[in-house]
Amino acid sequence: MATVLTKREFMNKEEFRRALEQAIEGNAVAKAPFTTMWANGELKKEHFARWVEQHYAYVGPFADYLAYVYANCPHEDAKDFLLQNMWEEELGGDRHTDLLIRFGEACGTTRERIVAMDNLLPETIGLQSWCYRMAMKENFLYATAALVVGLESQVPSIYRRQTPTLREKYGFTDEEVEFFDLHIVSDEIHGERGYQIVLEYARTAEEQQRCIEIVEEATKMRRMYLAGISREFLGKSS
Repeated sequence: MATVLTKREFMNKEEFRRALEQAIEGNAVAKAPFTTMWANGELKKEHFARWVEQHYAYVGPFADYLAYVYANCPHEDAKDFLLQNMWEEELGGDRHTDLLIRFGEACGTTRERIVAMDNLLPETIGLQSWCYRMAMKENFLYATAALVVGLESQVPSIYRRQTPTLREKYGFTDEEVEFFDLHIVSDEIHGERGYQIVLEYARTAEEQQRCIEIVEEATKMRRMYLAGISREFLGKSS
């Protein structure tokens, strides 16, 4: 008997947003064991140093990812957002990657070791490569869903769990944890703007479904990357 395929229905914006949020929830990094151990004060500063060395490879090129999306974007409002996001990453005060390096140095690693990216895990390389592929090969709608909704919008919920512990348990100064404070605020704004762009420009049921699939894929990629760090530096499989 032939399988009967049902046609997907176009969702209103409220339904579509909820579907995007649900695509994140199952693999949200805020719920990952590494995040929980960090929030509970169960890690050592050397673990943070190793995390920085991996994380730099993922977020260091973020403005580059966005530049590819910008080049392929036909809509002025979306282009304005992407340009502002790039500006904030690179020029709006301290460069975000410099703040990450500052935290890494406070944890015992060095700028040279971080920027060399000589000790990347396969999962880290996989996440970085996936980001480049999304930015370069997908159209602006799906790339925005991947990079801004699927990845960037998760950051505030992660760092809100981790940052208080850095001050209270480990005694880091405000300057040393500025990277986290900044992204709690900026990525909440960026994530919301990303949602609005995706909600606006996904104009068919098929486009909506593809966005949902890509957001879910993004969460799995970031969770995989963090699992690699847990395996390599904590000896844990999850």
